Amino acid sequence: MNYNVISELPCREMAPGITMRQVHLKNVMVTFVELEEGAVVPPHSHEHEQISIVISGTLFFNVEGKERMVKSGEAVLIPSGAEHSVSAISGPAVAYDCFSPVRKDYIRALES
Repeated sequence: MNYNVISELPCREMAPGITMRQVHLKNVMVTFVELEEGAVVPPHSHEHEQISIVISGTLFFNVEGKERMVKSGEAVLIPSGAEHSVSAISGPAVAYDCFSPVRKDYIRALES
């Protein structure tokens, strides 16, 4: 069994005002994302299925043109290939993102 303390995991700045830590197994990854108020994840897509769970704060999601304010205790399901973006409306905000398959680009970024 592996055991991790989230605050002790390596941290990476993904974009201004956005940091990420991650854990993964062979087929699934969870990232722990912190966003300062006003931080923006620009529109993008990827092959991975993604479930984003807002732990604190409020995030504004746009998934394939469908917009929604998402607050603590709510989740967004993002299919593979769907274009999406996120903005931190109130913060700091924390979200846990689950990905399948594992995002190898995130693993490489933390190793470098």
